[in-house]
This record gives sequence, C-alpha cells and structure tokens, in this order.
Amino acid sequence: MRTCAWFAPGRANLMGEHTDYNKGLVLPFALAQGVTATAVARPGRLLELRSRQAPGQPVTVPVDSLEPGSVTGWAAYPAGVAWALRAAGYPVPGACIDIDSDLPVGAGVSSSAALECSVALALCSLAGAAVPRRELAAIARRAENEFVGAPTGIIDQSAALLCRAGHAMLLDCDTLDLTHVPFRAGLDGIAALIIDTGVPHALVDGEYGRRRAECEQAARLLGVPSLGTVSDVAVADLLTDPLLRRRARHVISDSARARAIASALQAAQASQDEPEPGIYRFTGQLLTQAHASLRDDFEVSWPEADVAVDVVIEAGGYGARMIGGGFGGSVLALVPASRLPAMRAALTEAFAGRSWKPPEFLDAVPSAAARQIA
Repeated sequence: MRTCAWFAPGRANLMGEHTDYNKGLVLPFALAQGVTATAVARPGRLLELRSRQAPGQPVTVPVDSLEPGSVTGWAAYPAGVAWALRAAGYPVPGACIDIDSDLPVGAGVSSSAALECSVALALCSLAGAAVPRRELAAIARRAENEFVGAPTGIIDQSAALLCRAGHAMLLDCDTLDLTHVPFRAGLDGIAALIIDTGVPHALVDGEYGRRRAECEQAARLLGVPSLGTVSDVAVADLLTDPLLRRRARHVISDSARARAIASALQAAQASQDEPEPGIYRFTGQLLTQAHASLRDDFEVSWPEADVAVDVVIEAGGYGARMIGGGFGGSVLALVPASRLPAMRAALTEAFAGRSWKPPEFLDAVPSAAARQIA
C-alpha cells in the first residue's frame, strides 16, 4: 500500500501585510513549526480525513463530486486542495490522510496554508504527479479562495513551498519574482519571537474582504492595476476619500518597508560582514512603523496587539508588529536574545494586569520549506 508523509511549515511575515493581494512586496520566512499530512492510498474515490487537533469521526468526502461549499470546517481545506488539483488537470487518488500540527490555529502564522500544502504534496506523491512548486502554490491558494471562501493572497502558500532555511523571501506578488534574503534570527544574538495574543482571527469574515474591496476601489480611482504597483507613497494623497487614502498609504508604504529591509540584509551579506546590531535596530524600527500603519491607516489591529508592541519596545526590543490578516492573532517581535526572558515576563505581566488571557510564545527561526519526511 502506497504511503507517504509530508511536512509544510507555517510562516511569519517580516514585512508586507495586506500587500500580497494588492500585488505588492512581501518578506515572509518559514517557521520550524508546521503541519504534517500522512497519506495512505485506498481503493475507491474517497478521501478519508482525520486531524489530531479535531478528534472525532473522520470526514469522508467523494473526490469526483467535490465543489465549493460541499465541505465545511477544517476538512474544507484538504478537500479544497483535492478539488483544485483535479480542476488543474492532475489526478487525485482515493486516500486516507491523517493531519497533525504544532502550529497554533488562528494565530496569524498560516496554519491553513501549511495544511493545504502538506496535503497537496502528499496527494501528488501518491498520484505520482510532479507539480512545480510555484504552480502548486497557486493551486493551494485557489483551494483557499474559491473552495473555502477566504480571499487571501499568494504569500502563505509561497512561503510554505519556496522558503529557505536562514532566509526570508522577498516576493513580488505582481511578477512572482523572488529573492532569498539572509535573515539570521536565532543567531547573531538576535531572536524573532511570535507572541500569540490569544485572540483568534478568522479570514472568512467580512472585515478582511472589506479591506480588499477598499484597496481595489482605491486602485481604480488612481488609475493603476493595483496598489502594489505604486512605489511613491505620495500618490495616495491624490485620493480625496480619507479612508481610501489611508488604505492606499499603508499598502504602498509597507511594500517600501519590505524592500528596504531586504536591501539592508542583502547589503550586509554582500559586505561579508556579520550583521551589525544596527541592521536589526533598523529592521525593528520598520516593524514598529508598520504596526502603526496597520493600526491607524489600515485599521486591522486589536488592543492586545497594541499593548504587546508597546511592551516589547519598553522592555528593550528592537521593534514589533502585528502579523497576519488582523483582528486577532499574533505579534512578531525582533529582540536581543539576552532580553527574551525579561520580554516574556513583561508581556505576561502586562496581559495579567488587564485580566487578559496569558500570551503564548513561539520562537520564530527561519526554516526550510515543505519537505517529505517519510
């Protein structure tokens, strides 16, 4: 009986939030944590789906009659992948698929994309189908957009399938050109810390879609194909609607910040010097600027994230910002490794003082993309 197991990582986004569906720049890196899909071929045309994080009866779905809306809940993601693979002309065998994850759900670290990509690779492996990873990212994205109904961009699936260990990935979401940029968090005395605020987010709700529609309207009024193709933030001032002006200003400036961080990290590599603390201070300052932009111009932050960012700065961190679609999830902080224990303590104390659920912490080490493990 054919069997295989594939692991796909979650991701943190160093810079470029809500820029992917606007065809701007993003700078994600893959995490060490992710989702494993263990698949065994079975006769017939059924997928039997189990998740260790959703105990209970398996979800069984027919491969040949899948269509958007036919499966709900967590099983919609792997079922959507099977649907999107078939729609792209690839064979999908009957299979039993067991899912396991060490990613927090709803924390803004792309657990859904990791699930999609691990299942996609497992199904392709069972079918003997060699699908280029860039194409597989687009297929997984289609599963999330059209089958699940979440209007996300391409960043999450691209990070899960294409990132390199020890690097962030500068991705142009217009051309899909990418550059691997050295990012040595976990080394050089620098740590990237994910702070799960305990407020779950859901991208299938109306606010995320509303932001996307506002960006599309702003682009139409500016006469450009998408906001991410604009490089001069002053162009946003041409919009007379103050809300649309703020939305455009965030997208254009966040793409610029992604480019600036990537350029600084590349320059350090080109000089063959160990990265200076000044580069991380610069990166941290841009993280904090991005959080202010997401909070004030894009209006997708939430109180726990705002407090976490303030505490990180007060406790000696280089900078921090919310990550993910917003309205809940996590904060990414860039801090001197020596400050980590005090940072965690200060954050826990700040949350307790407000009678909030204690934050949880995840070390964010730039790691390798999806891979077969059995």
